[in-house]
Amino acid sequence: MEDKSHTVGTFQVGDYAVFAALFVVSSGIGVFFAIKERKKASSKEFLVGGRQMSCGPVALSLTASFMSAVTVIGAPSDVYRYGASYVIFGVAYTFVVFLTAELFLPVFYRSGITSTYEYLELRFCKLVRVAATLIYIIQTILYTGVVVYAPALALNQVTGFDLWGSIFATGIVCTFYCTLGGLKAVVWTDAFQMVVMVVGFLTVLIQGASRAGGIESVWSTAHTGGRMDVFDFDVNPLRRHTFWTLSVGGTFTWLGIYGVNQSTIQRCISCKTEGHARWALYLNLLGLWIILFCAVVSGLIMYTFYSRCDPWSAGSVSAPDQLMPYFVMEILGAFPGLPGLFVACAFSGTLSTVAASINALATVTYEDFVSQCYRDLSNRAANWISKALCVVFGVACTTMAVAASYMGGIVQAALSIHGMCGGPMLGLFSLGILFPVTNLKGAVGGLIVGITLSFWVGVGAFIYPAPSNNTRPLELSTAGCNFNLTADGSNQTSVSVSALTSDRYWLADSWYSMSYLYYSAVGFIGTVAAGLLITLLTGPMDPKKVKPGLTRSVKDVICFCSEKFMHADFSEDKEDLGDFGMAWEKHTDTEGVIKMEEKVKSDNDNLHENGYTNAAFDHNETSQGSPTLLLESYCRPAPIKHT
Repeated sequence: MEDKSHTVGTFQVGDYAVFAALFVVSSGIGVFFAIKERKKASSKEFLVGGRQMSCGPVALSLTASFMSAVTVIGAPSDVYRYGASYVIFGVAYTFVVFLTAELFLPVFYRSGITSTYEYLELRFCKLVRVAATLIYIIQTILYTGVVVYAPALALNQVTGFDLWGSIFATGIVCTFYCTLGGLKAVVWTDAFQMVVMVVGFLTVLIQGASRAGGIESVWSTAHTGGRMDVFDFDVNPLRRHTFWTLSVGGTFTWLGIYGVNQSTIQRCISCKTEGHARWALYLNLLGLWIILFCAVVSGLIMYTFYSRCDPWSAGSVSAPDQLMPYFVMEILGAFPGLPGLFVACAFSGTLSTVAASINALATVTYEDFVSQCYRDLSNRAANWISKALCVVFGVACTTMAVAASYMGGIVQAALSIHGMCGGPMLGLFSLGILFPVTNLKGAVGGLIVGITLSFWVGVGAFIYPAPSNNTRPLELSTAGCNFNLTADGSNQTSVSVSALTSDRYWLADSWYSMSYLYYSAVGFIGTVAAGLLITLLTGPMDPKKVKPGLTRSVKDVICFCSEKFMHADFSEDKEDLGDFGMAWEKHTDTEGVIKMEEKVKSDNDNLHENGYTNAAFDHNETSQGSPTLLLESYCRPAPIKHT
């Protein structure tokens, strides 16, 4: 490549116009659905779209929110520094989507639940549900705030794009269309934003490949620079990226924040049938592959363009996350509006993630707290409360983004929290679904052990960063630069590494140096192992006392081995689950439970409209006159909601 002065421009009027158009269209979609659905004033319509969504827009929505701006900006930078092995995430995505569609989705969809964490009360007890919901709320607010702040900061430092303007605009617009249009607005806006993301990536790919000398030049230069060494089968768990960390560790990481995550499951259960929901997930997999391919190729093109003069080593940018915006400004700066298109691409991912988070937070708060405290709310009141919760969480996420600006290095830790919480939550749901013998004590104890282990390794890794012999960044060159390095250039890096490798705690080079992709696996394994051990020690639960709809066997997952699956009628999405799914809108007080249990025991009449009981609870398990009924009613699996 030729010498470069690396002079990049700043945002112009046309760029701001293109970026503003993204926000205007997104807001317009919210207004459209607010007007269109104004006569359907119910929380069900607002939170899950009346369960009438089609698979196409849901698939696009899932992909858009899954690929946040951190991916759009961070993934190409990762490929630039570490090589194209990042593409192996495609293997992890495949396993994640398959397991979500065949293991978790059938249980959640057929139960008729709105909040994912309702399942935990059905299977274990209310305390487990509340604990899981609180963990989800805290981690999601923290993560969403960072997702807004991190890309905004990178774009601000490179393009001059207004930092606080973009943060507040993102928070206001997302809150606006979430509050007005509910889930339908979120899904259709995500679909539009997914198109913007693909167009933005294609613009960078086409112009970048042209400036880098063509695809052949990109391939040759990337191969020479070691960026095409994709398959590394080293089983060492301390290595940052190998085939095993990316495929196995990546599966646990993304399954924890995908397969049992409220944001994902909420959109799946909004589909009109279980078949539609499955198709949405598999179509979403195609979208994930496309975005992953674009991100990896963008990183290779960027490396080819800067192969002889790395802007980071030369001091033109201060952090790797700024490389992609810097590259875009250099190759597209001469074309008015195109830098704005890329920024719109990056912020489409941010808007999708934030909107999905706000809607999911409002849903779990309403379903897991508000509806439990106020059981007789009218549809109109429930709808207004849901809208108010969207506003509250929109403000909370925006405030968190502002707070992230004062965190400094803690931003990296905040991003890791999503994965560290995801593993234990995945383990908790797996205990309930895959292991019918798991009892309440096993679930609670397993969750505590899993969270302890995953946070121990995650926080330790933040305090003691892994040495370069584990992360293995590839060589970057400044031989072709036509200006001098800054005084604290590459030499400072070597000093920092040597400082890190001396006088380190012994755990720092073993336990804390584990690949970040294994944090979720550690939490999952710890939760499941401890949960089963505690269950064994305290007395396993009788599997016959767990309704079949609350568990799922391996035969059900490997569908071609399951006779039940092959002969099931999925046109109506029904399975022989007894009274599972024949549900009740509200929880009962103790007197109602006693009266209803007496009625169930006396005859097989239909449930009274205002009587509530528990479909997943064996009515013969506790005698009618048991003095422990009052205590057990609190930690009894909850009734399933009728849809």
